[in-house]
Amino acid sequence: MKTIFNSKRHHYVARVSIFLIMVALIAGMVGCGQSAEYTPMVAAGEGHTVGLKSDGTVLAGGENYYGQCDVGGWRRITQVAAGAEHTVGLKSDGTVVAVGEDYVGQCNVGNWTDITQVAAGKQYTVGLNSDRTVVAVGRNDFGQCDVGNWTGITQVAAGVYHTVGVKSDGTVVAVGRNDSGQCDVGNWTGITQVAAGVYHTVGVKSDGTVVAAGSNYWGQFNVGGWANIMGIAAGYGHTVGLKSDGTVLAVGWNYWGQCDVGNWTGITQVAAGGSYTIGLKAGGTVVAVGDNYYGQCDVGGWTDITQVATGGGHTVGLKSGGTVVAVGYNDSGQCDVGGWTDITQVAAGGGHTVGLKSDGTVIAVGYNDYGQCNVGGWTDITQVAAGFWHTVGLKSDGTVVAVTWNYYGQCDVGSWMDIAQVAGGLGHTVGLKSDGTVVAVGYNDYGQCDVGGWTDIKQVPEGEYYQTIAAGDVHTVGLKSGGTVVAAGLETELAKWNL
Repeated sequence: MKTIFNSKRHHYVARVSIFLIMVALIAGMVGCGQSAEYTPMVAAGEGHTVGLKSDGTVLAGGENYYGQCDVGGWRRITQVAAGAEHTVGLKSDGTVVAVGEDYVGQCNVGNWTDITQVAAGKQYTVGLNSDRTVVAVGRNDFGQCDVGNWTGITQVAAGVYHTVGVKSDGTVVAVGRNDSGQCDVGNWTGITQVAAGVYHTVGVKSDGTVVAAGSNYWGQFNVGGWANIMGIAAGYGHTVGLKSDGTVLAVGWNYWGQCDVGNWTGITQVAAGGSYTIGLKAGGTVVAVGDNYYGQCDVGGWTDITQVATGGGHTVGLKSGGTVVAVGYNDSGQCDVGGWTDITQVAAGGGHTVGLKSDGTVIAVGYNDYGQCNVGGWTDITQVAAGFWHTVGLKSDGTVVAVTWNYYGQCDVGSWMDIAQVAGGLGHTVGLKSDGTVVAVGYNDYGQCDVGGWTDIKQVPEGEYYQTIAAGDVHTVGLKSGGTVVAAGLETELAKWNL
C-alpha cells in the first residue's frame, strides 16, 4: 500500500503503513515444494536490494516507501530486476509481476507473456520477448521505451533514462537520453553483455575485455585494462566487473565505498545500485558495500533463514536451529531476541516481536503499552500473528486468542471456531476456516473485513508454514487454491494476480 508522507527519508513511518504486507502471501519460507530449477541472483535499485533464491522465491531489503520490497509472495521467479523505486520479476511461465512506484505505468506488465528477460530503469520497465523483439512500459520522455522496432535482440539493459540491447550478431542498439553519449554504441562489435548506468553504458566483449560509452566524470569508464570479465553492473557513477575467478573489480564514484570490492572472492553475480554494490556468493550468502541509509546493505544475514517477518521498522529472521535474529528499529527492545531458542515461528508487529515455541507456548518482546506482549500464559498455540498493536494466537483446537488494544474490536475472536490460520492488520484480524471460508473483525472503514463471500482459500499442508491470508494496513488478501488472489479494502489490485 502506498502512503504519502512529507519525506521519503521517513523510512520508519513509511514501513509502518505497509508492514503487514510483508512475507505474507505464499512466502516460500519453509517447504514450499518448489524444485531447485532457479538460478540465484541479486539486483540493486536506487535504495533497495532484491535477491532471487534457488527455490524461485524472492527477498528484498532497503527503502520500501513505494512497496518495492513487497515481494514476499512471489513464487516461480526466474529473474529479478530493480528499478529506481520498483521491482520486476519474471515468472517461469514467461509472465511478469511488478511492485513499487507506478506513477507512469512502469508496473503495468500484467499482460506481458512469452518474456525471457526483464530490465528496470527509472520509472520504466523493459521486456525481451522469446522472438527477440522488445516491449517497454512507463516513462518515455527521452524515448527510452521506443524499442518497438528492435529485432534479433539477445539481452536488454535499462539505465536511468536509456535502454540498450545486444543483437545476436554482437552489435548493440540504444535509445533514450544521450546528452553524455551513453547511447553512442553503434560501432560496438563482438558484445556479449551490456549494462547501463545513469550517464554511461558498458559492454563485455567475447574476449572478456570491456568497452564503455558516455560520461567518465568519476572514472567509471576506466575499464580498459580489465580482462577475463564474465559479468558487469553499472550504478549511478560506478562500474562493477565480475571476473571468471570469482573476484570483483570496480571503478568510478566511491564516496560511499561502493567500489571497495577488492577483497571479494567466490562471487557468482554482481549488481550495482545507485551508490552501493551487491555480490552473490557461491554458497548462497550475500555481501554488500556502499550507501546503507535504508538498510539496503544489511544482507549479511541472508543465510540459513527459514522464515522472516517484518514489523513497523524491524525485521526478524528464524534460523533453522530455532534461534532468532533481528535488525532495525529497536526503541522498545523489539529486536532483543538473541536469547530465544526452540522457536518454530515468528511474527512482527508495529513495535513488538512474537515467537512461537515448539511446546506451543509463546514469548514476546518490545512495545507493550497496550499489553500486546502479555502472552506468557498462552499454551497449545500452533500459529501466531502480530497486528500493529495486537497479538493473535491460533490454538490446536481451532479456536483463537488475542491480546492488547481492542479499540476497533480486532481482539473479539473468542467465538471463532474451526480456524486454520490467522493474520493481523493495523486494526483488524482475519481468520481462515478449515472449509476455505474467511472471517474478519475490527477496523473496516475501507472494507478490509468484507471477506464473507470468500471461498476456496488455500489451506497450508501440515508441517509447512506460509501464509495464504494476509492483513495489511487497511486491506486483506487471500490466496485461492487455484493460484488466483482475492482482496478487500483500500488496495485490491492483487486480485488480478494469478500465481
